[in-house]
Amino acid sequence: MIEALIGRFGEMWSVTLLGAAIGVLFGFFAHRSRFCLRSAVIEFARGTREGKLTVWLFTFSTAILLTQGFVLLGWLDVSGSRQLSSRGSLSGAAVGGLMFGTGMILARGCSSRLLVLAAQGNLRALLSGLVFAVTAQSALNGLLSPLRNTISAWWTVDASSRDVLTVSGLGHLGGMIVGAVWLAAAFVWARRQHVRFWGWFGAIGVGVMVSLAWLATYLISRASFDLVVPVQSLSFTGPAADTLMLVLSPPGQPLKFDLGLVPGVALGSLTSALLWGEWKLEGFQGGQAMRRYIAGAMLMGFGGMLAGGCAVGAGVSGAAIFTLTSFVTLPGIWASAMLTDWWMDRRDEAATARVVPAGPAADPELSATYARP
Repeated sequence: MIEALIGRFGEMWSVTLLGAAIGVLFGFFAHRSRFCLRSAVIEFARGTREGKLTVWLFTFSTAILLTQGFVLLGWLDVSGSRQLSSRGSLSGAAVGGLMFGTGMILARGCSSRLLVLAAQGNLRALLSGLVFAVTAQSALNGLLSPLRNTISAWWTVDASSRDVLTVSGLGHLGGMIVGAVWLAAAFVWARRQHVRFWGWFGAIGVGVMVSLAWLATYLISRASFDLVVPVQSLSFTGPAADTLMLVLSPPGQPLKFDLGLVPGVALGSLTSALLWGEWKLEGFQGGQAMRRYIAGAMLMGFGGMLAGGCAVGAGVSGAAIFTLTSFVTLPGIWASAMLTDWWMDRRDEAATARVVPAGPAADPELSATYARP
């Protein structure tokens, strides 16, 4: 099938179309399931049981189980991916994860969630996403790149140390078992919490897209002769920066997987919002809120580029192949997000509750966080 696709569209368009197709499905499933790491972290930190953590676990476990299954079947080889074949930065993963988690709470959504929300008419998410992309590009090749390189150089590890399955001796079968255990736990919790169909089914769909992206890029990299196609999965830090530069650069820039992914996710999310009547324009409620969103987007843009991945890129795609830096970034995101939520939101809500003991939450987005899928 890959050869037929290349024969009809050529290598460059084929990899871009694959990125777009996977992006459309990711956007659709992410919108329907309300997949969001920020919501999962807040639910865990506050001890509520609204099913958001369960939704995230469905995606996380499905991505691990299916990706490791592909490897065991001999269909996929991820040893040539950037996350496992090049030198990694543990300092970048740690500092970047902490920055990303803080930014995620301030912007009220991770980078993928902002893209999904922007496609359904949320202008706050659209502005935050643009700031995120600009900051990520600046951290990659612009004014902030020297700072990123400095932090990344503090603590690095060889490529041979980045594969957790090899270093720990678990092997790919062990990795598959880890995914299966968490998936079983997610099903148990989903039943107890009465998570609706699109919550768990859509979350599984998101995880499947992560695994299919690994498989698709690997297969096309093997079939391609003239184009070097990196083996990769879903992430939104680098792709957001690449998409921004494509828009700003002269026509004729080469296409790639990432440049199909971002518009694909937007289209999939828009389709879901229109089909379910959820598309509507939403803006800022004041200047203070705008400052918060912009600051959060900047922290996520720099932190995601520093860590080498966002909540999806490091937290799910990287975790699915058990790369060490991803398992450093992910706890950092969780820890800083919980601390920021306590410092920025929970204290204010507690103070407001003492003054106004009843009534709707001051922040409609925070209320929406806990709406069931």
